[in-house]
Amino acid sequence: MWESICLTIAATAGNNIGKVLQKKGTLILPPISFKLKVIKAYAFNKAWVMGFLLDIFGAMLMLRALSLAPVSVIQPVSGCGLAILSIFSHFYLKEIMNAVDWIGIVLAGIGTIGVGAGGEEQKSSSISMFRILWLACAVAILFVLLNGWLRMYRRQRREHELMQYEVVEEIIYGLESGILFGISSVVSKMGFVLLEQGFSHLLVPICILMSICCSASGFVYQTRGLKHGRAIVVSTCAAVASIVTGVLAGMLALGERLPEAPIARLCLLLGWLLIISGVVLLVTSARLVRYLPRPWRRVLRSSVERNVGIRHSSSIRGREQSPSTVIQASALHHLITSPKEKA
Repeated sequence: MWESICLTIAATAGNNIGKVLQKKGTLILPPISFKLKVIKAYAFNKAWVMGFLLDIFGAMLMLRALSLAPVSVIQPVSGCGLAILSIFSHFYLKEIMNAVDWIGIVLAGIGTIGVGAGGEEQKSSSISMFRILWLACAVAILFVLLNGWLRMYRRQRREHELMQYEVVEEIIYGLESGILFGISSVVSKMGFVLLEQGFSHLLVPICILMSICCSASGFVYQTRGLKHGRAIVVSTCAAVASIVTGVLAGMLALGERLPEAPIARLCLLLGWLLIISGVVLLVTSARLVRYLPRPWRRVLRSSVERNVGIRHSSSIRGREQSPSTVIQASALHHLITSPKEKA
């Protein structure tokens, strides 16, 4: 069980860090296309290539983890990718983190340990086609209802000539993308379970292709929400919906079960709760700080300013290593005051 959890952490770290490096590389690159010059520009950009390779490597590790452990264990642990991304951004990209961010990281880490302690390896139970069809119909009906709700709010917004997105629209886009991400993991796991039950080997690549389609559709919905809505709402709903969908779909469609031992079951449930709480704190930390009492906000503000000062001083030291570009303050003061004295 711990092997699959470590693989999941490595996989989600590769996925998230890879996307950040790709984003960093595209800042100086043209929009991607099939032109030879554009392809060469992407191929020779070290940051983009490194991010792309990390992203692919993470996807391969995730498939390996899904072949070893239940989706109800893998999917919640994959939510720790946001915590790993926050740590990477703090130390590599020099982004400032507040105390709420660190609390979210700690909660996600403790939740992962709880999932690892409570999760247990399960023998693959026979998959019922009736359950799979029932799950597919349930997801389709849910999407019809969500899209109908979305169209209703769009119509109201147009009638009132409102340009800004409603909160409900942001929530719907986040839920739709998160559901598709969770279903993607379940479909991948289903291919490995069918292989263990003696079905054709062709079902594994077919399920993986279906999983890729679900993930791509999820990114489309998430991009739509992020384009006009607030990232804080869309990302939170997507992360929570992905974890909940993966757990419920794994239990309903693949026959996964909670541990029989009471302590193991408690650890698993607490692990799920802590991971979801940590992810929510990481996504909403900037807004939560505004609602804290004033004394706490002062402490957080002073710690952030201290971090900024330390990084600013370190950057100044790095610049002072080139003495030819430095003008001493006394010399600059002399240059400024000397004309007045002569006058």
